Amino acid sequence: MFRILFSLVFAGVMAVSAAAQTKELTVEVKADLKTKAVRITGSPELAGLATTAFKTHGAFRLAPTGASFTLNFTPAGANQVRLEITTGTPARSVLNQVVNGTSTRNALFRAADLAVQQITKQPGYFAGRLTFISERTGHREVYTSDLFFGEVLQVTHDKAQALSPRWSPDGSRIIYTSFFRSGSPDIYIMNPGTGQRTTFASFKGTNGGARFSPDGGRVAAVLSAGGNQEIFVASASGQGFRRITNSPSIEASPVWSPDGSRLLFTSDRGGRPALFTMAASGGGATRLPTNISGYCAEPDWSRAKPNMIAFTAAVGSGFQIAIYDSSTRQSQIITKGGDSVEACWLADGRHILYTSRSANVRQIKIVDTESPKAPVTISPSALGQVSQANYIKR
Repeated sequence: MFRILFSLVFAGVMAVSAAAQTKELTVEVKADLKTKAVRITGSPELAGLATTAFKTHGAFRLAPTGASFTLNFTPAGANQVRLEITTGTPARSVLNQVVNGTSTRNALFRAADLAVQQITKQPGYFAGRLTFISERTGHREVYTSDLFFGEVLQVTHDKAQALSPRWSPDGSRIIYTSFFRSGSPDIYIMNPGTGQRTTFASFKGTNGGARFSPDGGRVAAVLSAGGNQEIFVASASGQGFRRITNSPSIEASPVWSPDGSRLLFTSDRGGRPALFTMAASGGGATRLPTNISGYCAEPDWSRAKPNMIAFTAAVGSGFQIAIYDSSTRQSQIITKGGDSVEACWLADGRHILYTSRSANVRQIKIVDTESPKAPVTISPSALGQVSQANYIKR
C-alpha cells in the first residue's frame, strides 16, 4: 500500500452583474465563544457568491434573525467591489471600502476576506487560487481555478497522467510530475499564464513529490536515480541536486517548514509509514510523535501557524485527515467517513482542503479544524474526478 500510494502519487462563475437588485442572506459568526449574526446584502450575484464563501467558514452559519453586522457588497467599477459593514440600531457604518481584484469575482472574494478580518480579527482565505488534478477529459491533467472553482483553466493537455501540482510562492509557476514525455515520472515547471514548460528533473527512475521552498529559491523532490527513493534539494532552476536522506527505506512527500529551515517527510524506516523532520541542509531525522496511527503520511505544514501540521492517517480500514500540534504534542482526527487524503492548509491556519474519496467519486472539500462544522464540498461535478488540490492566497 505504501509503495503504491507514495511511489506513484507521492508527491503523491458566474459573471457578476451590476444590477441594482438587492439580495439579503443572513450568516451567523461564532467568535470568542459569542455568536454574532451577519446579514449579507447587495446585488444577487455578489451576495450569493459571498454566501457561498462564508458557508465554508467554520466560524459562520446561516441564521434567519439577530444580525449584529450587515455586510453589503456592491459593484464599484471594473474589477472592483464596495464593501460596507454596518452595525447597531440605528445602523452605524464601521467600514466602507472599495476593494480591487483581478476580476469582479476576485474583488468580491477579497472584500469578503476583509469582512472576515474586520469581524474575527483573523485572516480570510476566500481570495485564493487552486491548482489541482481533474480527470474530466479521461486523463489526469493539471488545472487552475479560484478557491470556489470559478475561472477554471486547463493547464496541461498531454493526455497523460499528471500528479501533485504545487504552486510557487509567488503563484507564477506550478511544479508537478507527469508521464507525458518519457512514459516515466518526470518533474516539470509550468507557467500557467503562458503555457511555457521546462523540465526540472528527468533522471532514470522516479522523479516526483516536488515542492518549492517558501522563498521560491529551492525545490525539494523525491528521486530514485541512486537506486533508492531519497529526498533531494536543488535550486529552483534545477541545478545542484543534493541528496539529504540516505537510508534503505522509502522517503516521500517532502514539505518545507514555513521558514524554510527544515523538511518534513514520510518514511517507512521504522517499518511503517511515519512522519520525520530534519534540517533542509541534511543531517539526522527525528520522528514526529503523532501517536495516533500506525500509518501517517502526506504531511502539510501550516504557514500561518507553524506549530500545526496536517497529514493522512490510517483509521480502521480507510484514511482520514489528522492534525498535529507541536506546541502540545497532541494529534487529532478531523474527518470521518469514506477516505480523506491529500490535506492542504488554507491561509488562516484553521481550515484545510482535502480530497474526499468514496466509491468512484473524488471531490475537494474544506474542513474546519476548530469546530464540529461538517466539511463542505467545493468542487463541482462538471469537473469529474478532482483531487490533489494545492492552494495559494492571492
